[in-house]
Amino acid sequence: MPVSVASARFVLPSWMIALAVAVLFALPPGGPAHAQEETAAGSESETESHAEIAELDPFREAVLTVIAQRTGTAGRHLPVVYEYYSDPDSENLWVSEGAANGKARKLVEVLLTAYFDVLTPSDYDANTLGGLLDATLMPELAALEAGLSLALLDYTRHISAGRVEPHRINSELEIFPEAPDPMQVLRGVPAAEDIVVYATYTFEPQTPQYVRLRSALEAYRALAQVGGWPQVPGGETLKESMEAPERVTALRTRLEMSGDLLVGAHGGEVYDGALIEAVRTFQARHGLEVDGAIGPNTLTELNVTTAERVRQIELNMERRRWMKDDFGDFYVFVNLADQFLKVVELREDGREKTVHTALTVVGKDYHRTPVFSEMMTYLVVNPSWNVPRSIAVREFLPKLKRDPGALAAQNIRLLAGERDVDPYRIDWTSVSARNFTWRLQQRPGKGNALGEVKFMFPNKYAVYIHDTPSKGLFARAQRAFSHGCIRVQNPFDLAEVLLAHQGMSRAELDARRAGGVERVIRLRNPVPVHINYLTAWVNKDGTTHFRRDVYGRDAVLDEALKAATAG
Repeated sequence: MPVSVASARFVLPSWMIALAVAVLFALPPGGPAHAQEETAAGSESETESHAEIAELDPFREAVLTVIAQRTGTAGRHLPVVYEYYSDPDSENLWVSEGAANGKARKLVEVLLTAYFDVLTPSDYDANTLGGLLDATLMPELAALEAGLSLALLDYTRHISAGRVEPHRINSELEIFPEAPDPMQVLRGVPAAEDIVVYATYTFEPQTPQYVRLRSALEAYRALAQVGGWPQVPGGETLKESMEAPERVTALRTRLEMSGDLLVGAHGGEVYDGALIEAVRTFQARHGLEVDGAIGPNTLTELNVTTAERVRQIELNMERRRWMKDDFGDFYVFVNLADQFLKVVELREDGREKTVHTALTVVGKDYHRTPVFSEMMTYLVVNPSWNVPRSIAVREFLPKLKRDPGALAAQNIRLLAGERDVDPYRIDWTSVSARNFTWRLQQRPGKGNALGEVKFMFPNKYAVYIHDTPSKGLFARAQRAFSHGCIRVQNPFDLAEVLLAHQGMSRAELDARRAGGVERVIRLRNPVPVHINYLTAWVNKDGTTHFRRDVYGRDAVLDEALKAATAG
């Protein structure tokens, strides 16, 4: 039964309506052959839009028919591909003189090997398109032409901006990757001398970090294909000079396979010498306490399977595609999974150099620090701490109920607006989180929760980098203890590096610090701050590093990528 427009529950996009009209006029009952006759015969009663479509050759009309019939994952790019092939001046890209051209064959090879970049060939109908390369009939060639264009757009989007949109799978990821303009991608094909270079190297992340990670993936996949490294048996903490034949043998093989121990560098059944040094290297690569002992944490990381490490690298290649290629000429980079900060500057030769590093403390699992980028615009020396209301009612209100003097012990003011309030004059037994109307502010000083300096890059999360009086936490291997902000080790060394780019010396900084008075230092040249979450990466020296998924974000991404493939 015909469905009236008035009763329809949806509105077709304008491009689809135009496409339906084009197909209706260009391909009347009787098929492509009859359509050619109708086009040749012409009709004075045709509309202006029909006349424009009629200028297209039969092959182009067949391509439009294929596009009209496509559904599913290619839907994102259907409007662009339709627009491209509706233009009589645009070139056919993959079919020349009645056959698949060389670019078509090369692109199919790219699609079939997409797994090298952790992409899925089936997402691009690679096998189906490969089966059409020797086609001679117009409908099949039209399917090849349309299919390769759609596949190219999906592939270049995925390799440049990732397969999933980070902010859609996790609201804590304030990242919006920029995919290439699809029309420009298509229009660039005719001029591309090498379609392999064009489709891959032109659009993949233009960073050495991505290239190094891909090389590591190839090596770890090769290890997995031969069965991977062995599991190391458990037992009491393995320490220097202990004899443990089975454990030492398995450990030696394990570390040889991962490249932490040179083959033949250690022998025997005693845990000593080169094997201990190899364990120290392994611990450093995995963010563990570097003590050379095989305790529970080190054993857990040793027994993560090769296949699991492969997947960890794959997930982080997706994350690398989310990132911008250009972080700036001088920037701060924080890796939450590593709990580590570095300052990087671009040298005259175009290469990046790390000019400062520091350990950090990041948010607890239930106060996870988000991923985002912002501009640092000022520092505050000897800052006050305006206690967030959530912390005030959850942590300080119970203390006030027990002892109204609890605030004074921590140098904290109780404020109503800007007016000080005597906490002893409040009946705290009648106060709850709902009717807590005061504001808490901790005065500057050694015991201030923010320490003696904070680094401000205003953002919607109210996250910033700051000093801390709890210096002992930096000695721990795992440092997720904060309420979401980032505590940094040796904060005035960081301030010195940042302010040197603003023309301020350490002596000037120390002078402003002296006296304990709160002072704001504004940056003439704002500094980009990039807060990221990477659980696998490769350093310039070629060492592959892994970190625990402290926030469970690997698991979320893994599920999202599996769902994208299944969809």
